[in-house]
Amino acid sequence: MKSSTNTDRRDFLKTSAGAALSAGLWTSGASAAESTSANQKLNIACIGTANRAAADIDGVKGEHIVALCDVDDVYLERQLQNFPGARTYNDFRELIDQESDKIDAVTIATADHTHGPAAIRAIRKGLHVYVEKPLSHTVHEARVIAQAAKEHGVATQLGTQIHAKDNYRRVVEIIRSGAIGDVTEAHVWVGKHWGGGERPEGGQEPPKNLHWDLWIGPAPERPFVAGRYHPAQWRRWWDFGTGTLGDMACHFMDLPFWALDLKYPTHCSTEGPPVHPETCPIGLTVHLDFPERDGKSPVKLTWYDGNMIPQEINGQRVPANGVMFVGSEGMMFADYSNYRLFPAEKFSDFTPPEQSIPPSIGHHAEWIKACKEGTPTTCDFDYSGPLTESVLLGNIAYRCEQAIEWDAENLKAPNCPEADKYIRKEYREGWEVV
Repeated sequence: MKSSTNTDRRDFLKTSAGAALSAGLWTSGASAAESTSANQKLNIACIGTANRAAADIDGVKGEHIVALCDVDDVYLERQLQNFPGARTYNDFRELIDQESDKIDAVTIATADHTHGPAAIRAIRKGLHVYVEKPLSHTVHEARVIAQAAKEHGVATQLGTQIHAKDNYRRVVEIIRSGAIGDVTEAHVWVGKHWGGGERPEGGQEPPKNLHWDLWIGPAPERPFVAGRYHPAQWRRWWDFGTGTLGDMACHFMDLPFWALDLKYPTHCSTEGPPVHPETCPIGLTVHLDFPERDGKSPVKLTWYDGNMIPQEINGQRVPANGVMFVGSEGMMFADYSNYRLFPAEKFSDFTPPEQSIPPSIGHHAEWIKACKEGTPTTCDFDYSGPLTESVLLGNIAYRCEQAIEWDAENLKAPNCPEADKYIRKEYREGWEVV
């Protein structure tokens, strides 16, 4: 599919998709890729190629994968075998600058600290964007990215794949039906931890396959140390990751956000071990207060991770991961695959409300369809931006070692000026998100 500009290409896609829709080609059971002819496929560049990124590539492989980017040549060469015609890059800035008139969309699945620089660069080139959670490394980045996406009118999706599961949809319907009454509390927990450890002394020459300076990206420079940062271990370091909170809360807090129409909290406090300047905690509790929303009662949401997870909530034993809604008429436990209502005897003959949220065509397929038709996605940045901000606010309060009042409109903690250095951050030149 050749066009002189991205605008021409996207206009063609939308026109063609509209014809397909009129012809009845789109069905709830088919992916976007299955519903289009070859000349309607998107040209997609994939930033990040291994681990979680490989799953995202698998989710969009029915389109044209025309460019691949990774700072690790081993990962890049491995993925290139699946798409032998793709152009390859180590620096996503070069990819976006050189490919923006040839591609329609990008997937971004890198370490947290590079989500923001990649996403904002792509959005401002008019490209559709799919980003793995969390959307950004800082609250400020999340706000800038969400605003830019709206201004440029691009299709976006956060990689919270559980959002597409049927059970999440049923839970949202039940909560909204009032089955457990007025919900004023939500407890969310994950028995996992990314934290702890000391910064190693010294350093080593990075392996030839790893472009270390590009991996560092916007973060302060530090020497490579085998096994301490790349791959995966970056999540535990403040300079690169956001701990368990950033890794998992966008998945599990997504459910109360969706069911209770939450957006921005007004207050945040935390409990955890002494703050370490380099690494995230191995266990953390976060308390978020959300105000009334269109007549709905205020909600107190509590997050627990690592060694801080609860064994029971309001007398009910709970597993290692999940969500508990507490309402005036009962409680509801849920995870990505099932739900239970309490007290059990009260809800023994419970009949769920009629399904009102349609089945998902697939989290990636939903985004692909949005790129082509301009249809909405369920985790666009207008929704997942505030979700990410609320998640990352927990890390800010923890690192400030005090409860913070939150002025979401102005991205300020009025009672804690120290929070400013965590709301925003400094960047190495050439990697800024402004």
